[in-house]
Amino acid sequence: MLKKWNLFLTTIPYIIVVVLIRALISDVFGFEGWVTFRDVALILTGGIFLTGFMLSGTMADYKESEKIPSEIASYFETAEDTINHISSIAKSPIDRTPYLKQLASTVDILIDWLYKRKSQEDYYESLHQFAVKMADLEKEGANGSAVGKLFGDIHNIRKITTRVAVISRTDFLATGYALLEVLIFSIHVVLMIANYQSSIAEKVLTPVISMIYIYMYRLIRDVDDPFEYEDGKEPGVTEIPLFPITEYRERLQSRIEAAEGSSKS
Repeated sequence: MLKKWNLFLTTIPYIIVVVLIRALISDVFGFEGWVTFRDVALILTGGIFLTGFMLSGTMADYKESEKIPSEIASYFETAEDTINHISSIAKSPIDRTPYLKQLASTVDILIDWLYKRKSQEDYYESLHQFAVKMADLEKEGANGSAVGKLFGDIHNIRKITTRVAVISRTDFLATGYALLEVLIFSIHVVLMIANYQSSIAEKVLTPVISMIYIYMYRLIRDVDDPFEYEDGKEPGVTEIPLFPITEYRERLQSRIEAAEGSSKS
């Protein structure tokens, strides 16, 4: 439950700095302001519009990203089903265990890549080695069309994980961020030079307006990369949960162990 407050709590120091600067200007130096607060409404409105635009754009990518872990797990599990199907219909017996272990290794490296324990090149190399290993099925007498279906699953896995890399490594709209940053800076400058009708309005409006814009900017930045996992750290609330992949990895491991047990018996 505390995770949902993390972004808010880490924004408070920024607000304290803004409030202290305003207090220094007005209370210590006696500065009464150059413009009335109502005169800055246009700037505040522009900031709200641009913030909403940027948030809607990043949320569209976020909603797309929510589907990715389940789709990856589905493609991997379909590849496993294809391997089992190939081994069961082959004219001569095919030991599926080495192929399932190669699949499990690829899933492991995928998880390691997402958590920054492996590089993206390591993951693509593991996927390539998985494809090379699957080519051996046809050498062992497997049906060619079934093996082709397996390569289609590998293609889908590569395509969707490449999409993960693109989302993680690119901003939603760099020019939009540039304008938003300028607007937020301008709004804080205006908060410093505005003349409030009362001291109560000054002490309430300054932190509240600052909190809204700084918090929303940090939220947009956080949502913009929903795959920002780090090794040894628990994912935040804006990171996409990876449990479809990790739970599939556990199912796969249990089936590998069962297959090994049955082959020994």
